[in-house]
Amino acid sequence: MQHAVNAAGRLDRLPISRFHWKILGLIAGGAFLDAFDIYLANGSVAAMVKDGFTDLHHGAMFVSSTFVGMMLGAFIAGWLGDRLGRRYSYQLNLAVFGLASIAACFAPSIEWLIALRFIMGLGLGAELVVAAGTLAEFVPPATRGKWVSLLAVITNSGLFAALAAGYWVIPHLGWRYMFALAGVGALVVWFLRHRMPESPRWLESVGRLDEAEATLAEIEREVRAQTGELPPVQRAVNLNKGRVPLGALFAKGMRSRTVVASLTAIGVNVGLYGFIAWLPTFFVAQGLSVVKSLGFVFAMSAGSPVGGLIGYFIADRVGRARGILIASAVSVALGWVYVTLREPFAIMLVGFCLVSAIYTICTLGLFGYIPELFPTEVRLRGTGVAGTCGRASSIATPWLALLLYERFGVSGVIAMVSAILAVLCAAILVLRVETSCAALEDIKPETGDAQALGSNATVACSTEGR
Repeated sequence: MQHAVNAAGRLDRLPISRFHWKILGLIAGGAFLDAFDIYLANGSVAAMVKDGFTDLHHGAMFVSSTFVGMMLGAFIAGWLGDRLGRRYSYQLNLAVFGLASIAACFAPSIEWLIALRFIMGLGLGAELVVAAGTLAEFVPPATRGKWVSLLAVITNSGLFAALAAGYWVIPHLGWRYMFALAGVGALVVWFLRHRMPESPRWLESVGRLDEAEATLAEIEREVRAQTGELPPVQRAVNLNKGRVPLGALFAKGMRSRTVVASLTAIGVNVGLYGFIAWLPTFFVAQGLSVVKSLGFVFAMSAGSPVGGLIGYFIADRVGRARGILIASAVSVALGWVYVTLREPFAIMLVGFCLVSAIYTICTLGLFGYIPELFPTEVRLRGTGVAGTCGRASSIATPWLALLLYERFGVSGVIAMVSAILAVLCAAILVLRVETSCAALEDIKPETGDAQALGSNATVACSTEGR
């Protein structure tokens, strides 16, 4: 006999405990390795070319195969996550990525490595789609922005880990060991994630009510043992929707959210791969040595975790949508200042601030705003569609950036990034949806307008966020 589970009301009233930190650690572990593997490619390709394992043409194919795999992986993960469960999806993508990484250590030729890199990309593209949406379903609304920002800080730190590991591993052990590090790490996290429960919100949404009830009871027992008697449940929400088709993302009320989510993912990827990824090339073209160029990039790349920290402090205070608008305006302004600079210290300082601003958009947008825009029954598919659009733009952006750079210099690239961010800001202003501090179920299209949601969010933050 069916019964009311009220997963949303019961989860949202839970006090922060070791349970939430465990969930963050298990999710962030995979996301960190995702970023680590993406950034290890640059150093590995250079080493492969030097060793004669590949040439520049095949090296470019190796990099491209990553993004093609990630584009497809994002969509597949979203479908699997809504169809078969969050836990199933993130375990599958981590296993695919980990096993393919281990196999890459033994690749006999660059053609084999390109094929394995495509398979790795399927898992890499899936990880962020599942990670952000799953974490949002476990943490309380008043501090959800801080929790997803912590996920972003850990994920973005993968850049530094890849640079640091590559600095020692590649010269001493060889590029194959970089894939071994990522693969072994992925399999360790895969094993640890067996302890992670399925999302009760998802279980209830697809009608698996007995499983939802059992999972919730175990979570409540664990939290109660750590914090004492639990607060009373404040609201009742029925999430049981059954199977919902993909077309729901393009129905009236949801269509505009899908567009804004996709533009957010595109804006982030254009900023990351249209500007930040090209920084070494820009510096070398302007006369710096490769060593100095990499030094500049390393110093400026400190802005990646800083962007996550900025998100941590403003996500629940300023809000996700407002924060994206502010960070986009700052990014555009700093971008145009950046192209006028000639002094090395000024270039690094402004570049650091610019990278921080772009990663703030990444934190608030990819980790917070996008999954929050969609209801539970289509959350991962919506995030996956947005991620697919973002990854598609990351494939096209480097070619467009190169064309603009050859014709107009760095100013052309900054103009491209500025135009995309301007379109994103206009779309957010038209949508008028702020997700900060609101329960996930209160952000659905049919619950009311954005202005009312904003006032409710303020109350939630003032009463629960301390």
